This record gives sequence, structure tokens and C-alpha cells, in this order.
Amino acid sequence: MDPGLRSPLIDFFRRGEASRDVRLLAAEGIMAPRAHEQLALLVLLADDPDAQVAAMANATIGRLPVDALRAFLARADVPEEIRAFFAARGVAPAEEPAADANDPILDQAPDLPEEQTTPEGDPKVLTSLPIVERMKLAMKGTREQRAQLIRDSNRMVAAAVLSSPKLNESEVEAFTKMGNVSDEVLRIIGTNRGWLKNYGVVLGLVRNPKTPPGISMQLLNRLGERDVKMVSMDRNVPEALRLVARKLIVKSLR
Repeated sequence: MDPGLRSPLIDFFRRGEASRDVRLLAAEGIMAPRAHEQLALLVLLADDPDAQVAAMANATIGRLPVDALRAFLARADVPEEIRAFFAARGVAPAEEPAADANDPILDQAPDLPEEQTTPEGDPKVLTSLPIVERMKLAMKGTREQRAQLIRDSNRMVAAAVLSSPKLNESEVEAFTKMGNVSDEVLRIIGTNRGWLKNYGVVLGLVRNPKTPPGISMQLLNRLGERDVKMVSMDRNVPEALRLVARKLIVKSLR
């Protein structure tokens, strides 16, 4: 069953790009630091083609604390698909919704030692952490940690950064200007309608040579004349994009 929730992290699993060992961790409730992602992943994995993954997800669902689950299901931001999934299992929303959903309903991931909870300036500290802890920091850490983890070699960690409830548009704009983020990060940003309302995000995507051409070409039309001229002369972007920018300039002069 599709859980209905849309986020870069959930989409990563929905597209079938998570390996079996990662799906097993998610089926234990470990991979998602927020209730929304935890339940969405469990609902998704309950029907996983791998029998062991599906069995693990269903076993984890059976261990969810009922009162906390019912309070979560009463929240207005819970997709109807998730409510229907649990209704079929006899779990109805509570009368009072949970005020906070920033923590998982079933916390399976051990906390970091106190001295490792806020590694700020040293990227080596972050990259040395297990993937589960990097994802935890990607979702719930600081702005500085997100700026490092968006460049993580594991694409799922970067997806967790883009799913963080703490992420703001100024950070997303900064990500579009980074030369060492993956094209997948730029693709996710470039297909998010909410983020594309920010002109700085659009400009950053167009001028980043790693942005998939199909996205940068499409966004070029949203730029002002001055920025289109800059793109037409920018040798860091693909030649095809510069040519399109030049055509737009000529067209505007007619």
C-alpha cells in the first residue's frame, strides 16, 4: 500500500532504490527519526516483495504503542492512506491529536553519546558515524550539520536532509549553489513546487552545472533578463543551456 506521504526520503524507498539491508532497518522502525516518516515507511514495507522485510515491518507495527499511535492518527497532517491502513487493523484515531510528531512513535535507534550529538565543524566526525545516526542528524540536527550531510556519499542521508522539518528555504537556496552536491539532490529540489517559488532557488539550479539539463532548461524561462544574460555567458554551465539563453535574449529583442 502506498502511504500517501510525499518526502524525498519516502520517495527514495517508493522508487525501490533502498537496498535490502536498509529496508530491513527501516522495517525495524530505525531509519526515520520522525513519526510521519516512520509510519509511512512501515506501511510501505508491510507489503514489501521480500518476505523477511514485510514480516519485520508487520512485527514492528504490532509493537507500536497504541495510545501514541492513535494520537498521531488524529493529527490533521496524517495522510488518509495511513489512517485507512491502521483502521483495517482496528486502530482508530484518538479524540485528541498528538501535539508533536517530531519524534518516532517507536524509538528503535539508540541515542548518540553526549559528546557526539553536535559535531559541528569537523566533517570527519559526521562521516564516521553509522548511517542511522547520520540520518538522525540530517533530520534533527543543526543547520551546519545539514550543510555537511547534504553532501554525504549515501544518497539516503541527503534525502533525509531534504525531508527535515527544520529545513528552510535559505538552506535549500544555499544547496543549489554548492558544487559538491549530487545531481540527485538538485533533481529533488528542482521538482519541488514549493521550493521553486523562491527565485534564488531557481537561479541557483540554473547556474549549477550539476543540475540535470531537463530541469535547468525548463527553469531558464523563469529568470529575469539580466540573469538570462549571465547564464548565456557562464562557461560553467552546459553549452546547450548557454545557447538556449542566447536564443531567449534574441527573442526578447524582437
